[in-house]
Amino acid sequence: MCLSDQDRVLHPTRIALPLEVRMYVIALLNQTLACTVDLHLQAKQAAWNMKGADVLQLQLLFATIAAELDAYTDLLAERIVVLGGVVRSTVRTAARQSTLPEYPCTIVEGDAHALALAERVAHYATTMRGGITHTADVEDAVTSAVYTDITRGIEKRLGGLESYLYRPDPR
Repeated sequence: MCLSDQDRVLHPTRIALPLEVRMYVIALLNQTLACTVDLHLQAKQAAWNMKGADVLQLQLLFATIAAELDAYTDLLAERIVVLGGVVRSTVRTAARQSTLPEYPCTIVEGDAHALALAERVAHYATTMRGGITHTADVEDAVTSAVYTDITRGIEKRLGGLESYLYRPDPR
């Protein structure tokens, strides 16, 4: 992970983590924050633009996902600040740094939005699991716990999307 000069700005803290670890974790958290902001807006995009018989059910599910992602942005930002970092969370930053696939702008039907969102939520969940591993590797159990909490919640929502998309084999 490359650190820009802006990412190297740290505020004093008495947290007992080596400077290099703090810088690494802050950069990782800012990357995660970019993905979280992006996924939040993709969930809103899906909720706003779908049509079909299940629109109300899906809008509720997508709104729940978006609300939880909004809460995750606060968790991530708080951890960045506690570690002495600067939160990088503008839409422009999210657009540059997010690793999520772009949300398709041509789909309309609810099932297609549920599938597109499920694919992105799955990608995000994988990123969160990576965050658990990376922060555990540098012995930052507190940040690892933040990633674990987010993973638990996002995988629950992924399960909801997959349940909606489930179609039993007609045989």
